[in-house]
Order: sequence, then C-alpha cells, then structure tokens
Amino acid sequence: MILENVLLAFGEIATVKTLMLMLIGVAGGLMAGAIPGFTIAMAVVLTLPFTFGMPASQGLATMISVLVGGLSGGLMAGILTGIPGTPSSVATTFDGFPMARGGQPGLALGIGVWSSFCGGIISAILLVTFAPQLARIGLEFNPWDYFMLVMFALTITASLSGDNLIKGLIAGALGLLVRTVGEDEAIGMARFNFGSDALLQGFDFIAVLIGLFAFSQLLADVRDPVMARKSLMERGSIEARIEHIRAIKEIAKRWTTVIRSALIGTFTGILPGAGGSIANILAYDQAKKASKEPETFGKGTPEGIIAPESSNNAVEGGALITMMALGIPGDVTTAVMLGALLIHGVVPSPSFIGDEPVLAYSIFIAFFLATFMMLFLQSFMLRVFVLVTRVRMYVLACVILGFCGIGVFAINNVLFDVWTLFWFGILGFLMRQFGFPLAPMILGVVLGNIAELNLSRAMAITPDLTPFVTRPWSLFFLIIAIFSAIFPWYQKSRGKKTWTLFYGPALTMAPTLPLFMMGGIVRPTLAVLLLAGGAYLTVRAWKTMTEQRAGSAA
Repeated sequence: MILENVLLAFGEIATVKTLMLMLIGVAGGLMAGAIPGFTIAMAVVLTLPFTFGMPASQGLATMISVLVGGLSGGLMAGILTGIPGTPSSVATTFDGFPMARGGQPGLALGIGVWSSFCGGIISAILLVTFAPQLARIGLEFNPWDYFMLVMFALTITASLSGDNLIKGLIAGALGLLVRTVGEDEAIGMARFNFGSDALLQGFDFIAVLIGLFAFSQLLADVRDPVMARKSLMERGSIEARIEHIRAIKEIAKRWTTVIRSALIGTFTGILPGAGGSIANILAYDQAKKASKEPETFGKGTPEGIIAPESSNNAVEGGALITMMALGIPGDVTTAVMLGALLIHGVVPSPSFIGDEPVLAYSIFIAFFLATFMMLFLQSFMLRVFVLVTRVRMYVLACVILGFCGIGVFAINNVLFDVWTLFWFGILGFLMRQFGFPLAPMILGVVLGNIAELNLSRAMAITPDLTPFVTRPWSLFFLIIAIFSAIFPWYQKSRGKKTWTLFYGPALTMAPTLPLFMMGGIVRPTLAVLLLAGGAYLTVRAWKTMTEQRAGSAA
C-alpha cells in the first residue's frame, strides 16, 4: 500500500510542468535568500498567489522548492560579503566570511553547498520516517519549556564572545534591551518609545540585523581609500570556482558535526516559533564545544560553516513535520503552506498521512527533489556569485547598501526601518572598533522577544515558579543551560584542574532525571543508558585522578 501511494505521488510530481516549476522555484529561492533583507517568508508569500490555480501537490511542490532554495541562498551573501542573506544564515558568516577573505571562497561556498544538501537530506529522511512521532514532541512544550530553551540558547553568548567575555555579555544585554523597545506583545503597553509613534512599532529585526552586519562591515571596508579601490580578489589569491571535491572531503572528515547539526535543526524546527534563527546559532555553539580546536572558530574553520548550514536546512523538515501531523505551523513560511493546504480543502491532522497519503508523499518527494535541485542550481549560480570578488570594494559597497535599503523598506514599507538600518550600522561599526563582538547582540535581539513573551505567558497562567523545575523539558534545558554556562571555564581549565575530569561524566548523567520524568519506554531507557555511560566515565576519571596524584607524589 505504501509503495503504491509513493508511486502515485511520484507520478504527480514527476511531470514536466511540475519539475519546471520546481526548478524555477529553487532558482527564485536562491536569489531571494542571497539578497539581504529579502526574506524567505517574503519569497514564499509572493509565490502563494501563483499556486491558487494549481493542483494541491503541484502548488505545494513549487512553494517547497522556493523554501529550500531560500534556505541555501543566504550562505552566498554571508560567505562572500559577510552579510547574512537571511536570519537563518547568521552563524554561517562567522567562519564563512573569514575563509573567503583568507583566499578560499570556492572552498567556503562548496562546504556551504554540500552541508546544506546533507542537512536537507537527513531532515527529509526524518520527515518521511518519523513525522507523526516527532510531531508529538512539539505538543509537549509549554511557555515554561520555551523560556528555558531560550535561556539555554542565551548561554551561548559566552561561547560567541571569544576572549572578550565581559564585552560579549554587555553586547548580549544590549541586544535584549533593543528588543524591549516598542509595544509589549503580551499586554500591549508602550515601552521606551518616548512619545514617538515610530518607536512604538519597535526596531524591525531584519533592519537591525542588516545594519549591524552589513552597514558596519561596509563602513569598515571603505574607510581606507586605498583598500576601497581594491577588489576582494586583489586582497588574496581567489579563484572563481567552487571546490566541490575538496569540500566533500572536508565534510566527510566531520560527518559527526553534520549529523549532530541536522538533528539540532530538525528538533528546533519541530518547536513552533523557534525556526532557523535559533537553530543555526545552537548548532554552531555545539560544534564549537565539541571541537578539539575551539580557538579556530571565527577564523575560517570548516566546522563553523558545516554546523549552521546543516542545521538551517534541516529546520524546515522539522517544521513540515509539525505542520503536516498537527496543523501547527513551525514558522512563517510553513504558516503560508498551511494556508495553501486549507485553500485546497486539506486540513492537516495526526491522521493526515493516512487520510491523504498521495498528497503527503508528494510533499516528501518534493522536499527530496528540491534538495537535489538546490545542489545543482546552487553549484551553477555560485560560479556567478564568486565573480563578486572581482568587483572593486567601493562599487560593491554601494550596490549592496542599495539592495539592503530596498530590502529593509520593502518589509513593512516604513521609512523608519531604513533609519534603523543606518543607526544600527553606525553602532555596529563603533562596536567593531572597540572590540565588542556583534554575534551576542544579534543573539539577544533574536531571542529577547521569544523569552519575554513566553515568560509573560507562564506568569499569566500561574505566578508559581516551580513549573520551571518540575516540568521535564524545562528542567532538561535548565540543566543543559547550567553546564553550557560553565563550559568556557571548563575549556580554559581542562588538563590543569582536577574538577574538569568529572565535567563529562556529570554532563552525561545530569539529564537522566528529566528523561525519567517524561515517562514512556524510549526516554527512560535512554536515561538508563546515559546513567551507565556516566558511571563508566566517572570510574575512568577517578582512575586518571588517582594516577595523576600518584605521579605528582612520586
């Protein structure tokens, strides 16, 4: 029966018209993702009206193609110009841009392309295999759990700060403060608007992001008249070609990073409202913590590109799981797709795959095919984008700034957003000059609103604080957040202090309590395995400590 439904779905997708529409969709998504300020959501929304007259499977396949292309398009701008084309490619710039500036844009782009492909494929496999089961995890999350998830994500600030921990924390706090300007979403009160109607709407996230990254980078690039007349190619030995073979070899060496990041992306996508903005930074942080050479991050290491690109392409697989199995959109783009399903008279539910098997498998197949099309089209289009490195910096700066201004204005058709871009660009430039990292501030801006909204919801339900430690998922993220906050000190003291020997065993055993509290069969079984692994690591750490003390005594 399943094989019959798969063949019927493949027959609907594998028509010349549908495949052409998917190719156009992927190409359009790649272009939209590469233009700073032109978000994936905007591209999908613009595609929606064209799908009204199409069959449901064909219309959804076209929109999924735009979505997959857009997720991968952001890496082009991020790697070549240091400006993330989309919020979900912010972390890609941390190492992609330094690698391109170091004379290896072809390698950086190749790693980005193949990481995106691997993340998409892993997510698609999970989408096909575990859609209904994974979707139920999203139903388990309440405001307390979301708030603790954000608290865990905010501990990444320490990792993203490098050696400037205090400045990083200040930058993160500034990002949280920026997010409080405007109307409180929970109760509708005006805050920090000083009587200004423009400030009442708050600072648009995309405008802040592009200002901090794009405008500040452009100012830094053109401040020296001599350097402004040179192209990126003149600054280093850059070849205008994608290094596919070398990129595949680099990814193959780090396959564990790919799988871990794809799983992080899929899990984050399942959670409604989390999205790629959180997933790519979470994956980057976990890759840095797991690396044997964390000091290379931010200087152009391949792992710094593999992790965020694998995760952000896996996000939409997770979001589609929630949409199809529960009818809950994980983000704006899947909300638009949910609208498309409803327009065609299809209502997603836990029985959706059983009730509409052909349409469900059509979505699966479209996601697979779009990922392969992305690999082909991006490889072709990147040859054009690498040629950007031949353009003189002052010309490139003017063009990029023009695109940024148009893109930011087009989001809400509000001139104030352009001024937001300008002022935050100046702020970002000054922060760069005084050694303040921009990444923690972006993290604060991204997560501040989510944290505040869910805290307000939790307090509205009950003023009691105990659910933060009695709910399994909330306790799980609280424990992980504590270990994540301690990690920078562990990293500096590893091999020097005795307590660092027991960090790994403690981290292994700590999540077992919330896993037992979740009930069922799978999670308590996993908790037992973690306890056994933690006990084994503890014994090894104790032996190592005993040997060290005996050696020092001798």
